[in-house]
Amino acid sequence: MAFHKDVSIIGAGLGGLTLARVLQVNGIKATVYEAEASPDVRGQGGMLDIHEADGQHALRVAGLFEEFLAIIHPGGQATRVLDKSGNILIDQPDDGTGGRPEVPRGHLRRILLNSLDPHTVRWNHKLSAVSPLGNGQHRLTFAHGSVGISDALIGADGAWSKVRPLVSQANPVYTGVSYVETYLHDSDARHKASAEAVGGGALFAFAPGKGIGAHREPNGALHAYTQFQRPVEWFDTIDFSDKATALAKLAREFDGWNSALVGLITESDTDPVLRPLYTLPADHCWERKPGVTLLGDAAHLMMPAGEGANLAMLDGAELGEAIASNPTDVEAAFITYETELFRRSTAKAVEAEAMIDVLLGPAAPQSLLDFFGSHLPA
Repeated sequence: MAFHKDVSIIGAGLGGLTLARVLQVNGIKATVYEAEASPDVRGQGGMLDIHEADGQHALRVAGLFEEFLAIIHPGGQATRVLDKSGNILIDQPDDGTGGRPEVPRGHLRRILLNSLDPHTVRWNHKLSAVSPLGNGQHRLTFAHGSVGISDALIGADGAWSKVRPLVSQANPVYTGVSYVETYLHDSDARHKASAEAVGGGALFAFAPGKGIGAHREPNGALHAYTQFQRPVEWFDTIDFSDKATALAKLAREFDGWNSALVGLITESDTDPVLRPLYTLPADHCWERKPGVTLLGDAAHLMMPAGEGANLAMLDGAELGEAIASNPTDVEAAFITYETELFRRSTAKAVEAEAMIDVLLGPAAPQSLLDFFGSHLPA
């Protein structure tokens, strides 16, 4: 049956692109509006573990599973937990049988972009205002002055969504936890001790209130996140534009820790980047508003626990299937989608919140060992 609605997706992240692809597979055109000027204007982040039940399922629905298999990073599912002295507490190799293979986020996004019809994504379209017109339609005003009309509007525009206020008054709040991101390049040659500490996959070294996490990426890169349970004001005292001074202050928080672990901070080849963590309420939901819905972080911003990208892609796939299954009644499709979305995202957000205590609570690192003991294969 012909589909006569103008579907507008705000945001060309993994969730928005998955939605556009699933709609396209089902013969439905959509336009994706993205604020960035091009797909390569900035780095796309590090590695993602793509789970069988959600991210991999979404890629199957999108007809892109074989392309996904081609970008898996061998060995990326290895897991290592160290104490602050560098002693290995858990060392789980990647034997290829796990259900959460690692891929570079940028490669995965490129697969989705390349699968779309030309001109599906309109770059350099930053949404500056959106207003209801009645009957489910919305006027979209972009920063450069152009205007569009949407019959079905999907906010896939992340934590600080411009679309969310149409359906919800909820705003992200600071969790009390921030990450500081660093990178070590060509680590096997230039940062051997840190490379040996990280191993072939993910590293976790945590204590109450702070920790060091890292992941090995292709070409010998080590992507590290130093984690702190601190108020925002604590970070305001650090001048992150002064690399040497900032790294030295961060490293002082780990006095007495193993030098290979601290080296993930002090030997960074890049400027440190502060990433304060914000969340929406775990039970975030909204009453049905005609012609608009949300997916991904716009709908369920939660603590990072390996779920965000997977849930965003699953959101996109399920919303695309719902629309394709009911092309004459988008409102009914949105209701079907949101009913499952609210149930799933609430459960996952509660689980993600619990990880704060596992990683940074008073029992760390024993709490992390207990967690992995119940989740890793024997």
